[in-house]
Amino acid sequence: MVKQKLEIKSFWWHWRGVWIATPLISSVIIFTRYLGFFQPFELFAFDSLVKMRSPQPQDDRIVIVGIGDEDVEKIGTALISDEIYAKLLKKLLNYQPIAIGLDVYRDVPIPPGTNELIKVFEENNNIIGIEKMIGNKRQYRVKPSPTLKEKNQIGFNDVILDKDNKIRRALLALPKYKSFSLGMYLALLYLERKNITLEITEEKKYWRLKNTVFIPFESNDGGYSNADSGGYQILLNYRGNVNHFQTVSLFDILDNKLPSYWGKDKIILIGFVGESFQDVHLTPYTDTPDKRMSGVEIHANIISQIISNVIDNRSLIKTWSKRQENTWIITWTLIGAIITWTFRREKNFFQGIIIFISAQIILILIVYFAFLNSWWIPLIPPWMGLISAAGIITIYTARNADKIRQTFGRYLSAEIVNTLLETPEGVKLGGERRSITILTSDLRGFTAVSESLPPEEVVKILNYYLGFMANIISEYQGTIDEFMGDGILVLFGAPVSRQDDADRAIACGIAMQLAMEEINQQMIVWGYSPLKMGIGINTGEVVVGNIGSEKRTKYGIVGSEVNLTYRIESYTKGREILISEKTLNILKNKVTIAETKRVSPKGVKEPINIYKIVGIEGKFSLFLPEIEEEIMTLTTPLLVKYCLLSEKDVTQINYIGSINKIMIKDVEKGAEIILQSEQSLLPNALDNLKLNLIDFPYLEDIYGKVVSINANNNCFRLYFTYLSPSTEKSINSKL
Repeated sequence: MVKQKLEIKSFWWHWRGVWIATPLISSVIIFTRYLGFFQPFELFAFDSLVKMRSPQPQDDRIVIVGIGDEDVEKIGTALISDEIYAKLLKKLLNYQPIAIGLDVYRDVPIPPGTNELIKVFEENNNIIGIEKMIGNKRQYRVKPSPTLKEKNQIGFNDVILDKDNKIRRALLALPKYKSFSLGMYLALLYLERKNITLEITEEKKYWRLKNTVFIPFESNDGGYSNADSGGYQILLNYRGNVNHFQTVSLFDILDNKLPSYWGKDKIILIGFVGESFQDVHLTPYTDTPDKRMSGVEIHANIISQIISNVIDNRSLIKTWSKRQENTWIITWTLIGAIITWTFRREKNFFQGIIIFISAQIILILIVYFAFLNSWWIPLIPPWMGLISAAGIITIYTARNADKIRQTFGRYLSAEIVNTLLETPEGVKLGGERRSITILTSDLRGFTAVSESLPPEEVVKILNYYLGFMANIISEYQGTIDEFMGDGILVLFGAPVSRQDDADRAIACGIAMQLAMEEINQQMIVWGYSPLKMGIGINTGEVVVGNIGSEKRTKYGIVGSEVNLTYRIESYTKGREILISEKTLNILKNKVTIAETKRVSPKGVKEPINIYKIVGIEGKFSLFLPEIEEEIMTLTTPLLVKYCLLSEKDVTQINYIGSINKIMIKDVEKGAEIILQSEQSLLPNALDNLKLNLIDFPYLEDIYGKVVSINANNNCFRLYFTYLSPSTEKSINSKL
């Protein structure tokens, strides 16, 4: 018993992909099909099946007198008089037809000859006229000929249009109005001559003519979803494309050009066939406007379908029940799942592709041959189930086989993952010493910005910004070691070392700064202040590899050069790229240096030179546009108190100064501050300060970085790293 349970469990686990994919995909497809998502595609497939089959032989029991443009030209007007119709009907009656269908509205008299036409209607019981029963916003109901209505020799000529304006269904009757369509009325007259009368089945009240039961269309039959099923409808089984019935012109009859036996014992239809009469419709055969079918020929198809079904045993178009169709969809989804799951291994991949394509061909052939036998069974939903099962299982297999790679890939670049997982030593703890170029970036003043926003907004901004930067870094083959809030640490030379690592790092930095323009456009749309980014780049020897324990490992770098890179970046203001002298010395392409600074970073014994880079030549050819600084004098100086920021900590000693000038350079804004007392501190260049406007104590803190000092005039200049919109507005009011 235990063994049997284990075998069952093993069986279910072995085919787990099939058991999961089949019901899930089938349920989604069946549900979306019910909502009508597949209807346009299924109707397109239906049209394709109609066009693919051979047309039926011409039905000689039905002939058409088509009133075309040439007939109208001979008459001289499109309003054909009652006299002409009376003359036409008299000549047609001489052919001894079973019935004549006049698919022309005669609700109002058009003299001359009105009395003559009325007399023809009164004296003959096999002339059937038309009326329009169904009205809508674009078309109105049209009354029948009073004479024919009184004799109950009227059928409606309304047709059912699908959403794409094609006619795929025949409306046989409107039981509510106890009225037959023109086609049904004429077909019944013909069958009465054969001693076949309409019967009503006892079980479901369906119509029956001899052995043929006309099962009415329901709203979800075939590929339809919630279609209008009003009245008594059937799917229209066309005999062929346009001009499939014998058609003669009006003047062929009036000029006696036809033999005496031409219309004997037939149904004769009269109607307009020219494009100018606008009585043309789209059908499954319609690919171009010239393939539209005249209304009178559609009625001929309806008549032929009814008579052929009863006398010739030509089958109606049949559909499955919804249960059968759903089973059909589930079956093909299961087939797709089994094929894909069986051949999911790489060694069986091509064999599986061949079998999968063969399954699709078999599905199409089954549907096609079923249609040749008058069964319309779904094609698109089972096909979607087949390919969806294959797609889902393929994705599942790939994810499952590469689970470790994808887990690491969310944090590390593809190169790192490949190195860690594809080399035997890649997963071992430890590292190696190598010289690489390090890039680190940070948003100036973003910490203060984030404190004034809801966490969700901060995350939205960061995701947008970091997404942009990650794409650029990937383009320049950098390895993102980690995101640290709004900061990014990028490696060039690990895990894969290249000769132009330093050049790519600088080109990447410039590209990142250029991308800030597009990012800030979005910030303005969202109603936020523009972002400002600083970038530091340094080259040196570090230890790179897997750091951590057996339970938690991180690929990263360790060494003093990493700390130095952060120090260099801390000297930047917005839109600046600062690089170390070691990076400058190994560059292979010429760079444009805008400024050289001598700094003494913490932890470094001797002062070092750092360089502000604004361009790189060679294959990268990237340059930051030169932006002139605009200086504006305040009408009234603003008193400020300021204090030093030391390692992100705020000192407790405040000094007093006044802002008398504002500097604007692109998104960067700055100020010139004059000391207000001898006790006020003149800061050093690159110092970070926190400031507050004394006259506006309720406003948020301001943060800035000193860019220059003037000891002779007791003043210094700084650029703001954070300036809230309300504070900026207060300063601008003094301009």
